[in-house]
Amino acid sequence: MNAADLKIKNLVEYKNQIYTITEIFQSIEQAYFVKIENDIHSISVPTDSIKPIKITEEWLEKLGFSKTYSSDQSIRYERPEAFIKYDIDLSSRKILEGLKIYGNAIKCKYIHEFQNILSCLFGKEPALHFGYLKTES
Repeated sequence: MNAADLKIKNLVEYKNQIYTITEIFQSIEQAYFVKIENDIHSISVPTDSIKPIKITEEWLEKLGFSKTYSSDQSIRYERPEAFIKYDIDLSSRKILEGLKIYGNAIKCKYIHEFQNILSCLFGKEPALHFGYLKTES
């Protein structure tokens, strides 16, 4: 992953496990590394060894979204904030898929992208609590 796309508290995948980024740093050789933690491990790895987590229906629910519409063509998820929606396009073209904020489509396929957008939107760092994403004061 590109270090410029990452922030502290982003959720990422490493060796098929989910981790939270706690540090981003550059080595003497100019390579970027991240310190990642979960309930079991705390390790530092190169940024190119971590993977983004693709947004799925399961992850949308973990991030505080609720399914509000479903048809043969699409599925809509909404957050408690009425202006944040995520559409899943079930057609092969995927034209309508993605995050919508105030009706504007925003390219967002991965959890860390959603976290970064929400962080910028609210001006606070988002965090995962009890399966739901909330903003910290």
